[in-house]
Amino acid sequence: MRAAIIDGKGIAAQMRSENATEARELAEQGWQPRLVSISVGDTAAAELYVRNQQKTAESSGVEFEARNYPETISMEQLVGVLHGLNADPRVNGIIIQRPLPAHIPVKTLQKAVHPLKDVEGMHPSSIGNIVYNDLALGPCTAVAAVEILKTLPLKLEGLDVTVIGHSEIVGKPIAFLLMGLGATVTVCHHMTRSVAMHSRAADAVFVAVGKPGLVTGDMLKPGAALIDIGINRVDGKTVGDADFDSCAEVAGWITPVPGGVGPVTVATLMKNAVLATRLQMAHYRAAFANTEA
Repeated sequence: MRAAIIDGKGIAAQMRSENATEARELAEQGWQPRLVSISVGDTAAAELYVRNQQKTAESSGVEFEARNYPETISMEQLVGVLHGLNADPRVNGIIIQRPLPAHIPVKTLQKAVHPLKDVEGMHPSSIGNIVYNDLALGPCTAVAAVEILKTLPLKLEGLDVTVIGHSEIVGKPIAFLLMGLGATVTVCHHMTRSVAMHSRAADAVFVAVGKPGLVTGDMLKPGAALIDIGINRVDGKTVGDADFDSCAEVAGWITPVPGGVGPVTVATLMKNAVLATRLQMAHYRAAFANTEA
């Protein structure tokens, strides 16, 4: 029996609807969620992402402003821009679009975004909180991938999971999120001796490496869930890290690429924007509370 295709677009639509309701409630209290997108130099590579983010923001009740700065802007100037946005209570979230010019390291910018406005979940404190099972504004792709698994009729406690890929913003956070939910997690990387040995023993497999066709059907346990996070261009088509056809013959559930993790990731970004707004509202109210009343 062929695998059930996981409808990422449907999951994302449900999330957008819930976000819009919460965003409306916040707006009625004077806290309209608002995101600012920062891109630098030639925006062609990021243009599609920005358009998708803006479209999703509008359907999620979140205001969206795209700002583009010239490639000649200095690191110090850009950090100054971020500090200004951090201090502006009308801005609730900051997105840093990639790629960036060579003279602007993305990690430095991520550290400059205030943790309460880190809707991408890239600040070191946001990543670190996951280790303590204290998820607030988590990295969007990792959170989205785990949320997709949670929609399946699988008991996460004790579930054997293999994560292929150990990047700081996807693979590692996924592993920690799953461990926090009670799963038993194996993480594979480029030095793993036999990835297939681990993936064939898993009830669920996550793959985020950036190599098309890396995971094939003979690497899966029959009936396992396969969450494909990879995005690759092959012969003009967008494909994941799994060979979809062979994996679909073995897996119980599988995410398509596109239409799987991608839409849920953008919806998670908007969910973070709404949560960030709520956190900031609470922060300002506590800071300026009238304690003499």
